[in-house]
Amino acid sequence: MKRRDVIKKLKAQAKAAGLTYEEYELTNHTGIRIGGTASTLARHSEIDDVTAGKFFDQFANEFEKGWWRK
Repeated sequence: MKRRDVIKKLKAQAKAAGLTYEEYELTNHTGIRIGGTASTLARHSEIDDVTAGKFFDQFANEFEKGWWRK
């Protein structure tokens, strides 16, 4: 999955849920904060599907478990 698609999917889900979306740049990663949950995403152009799934699962507290599979 492309990195931009991961970010696009997160932005859309945050907007649909009415949560704040914040993106900030770190040294080698991009920090993403949605609601009260924050995580980092590496700056690779291609993100492995398993890695993308685990990254999405980190935001299950803000959305629901498995939200990205729907």
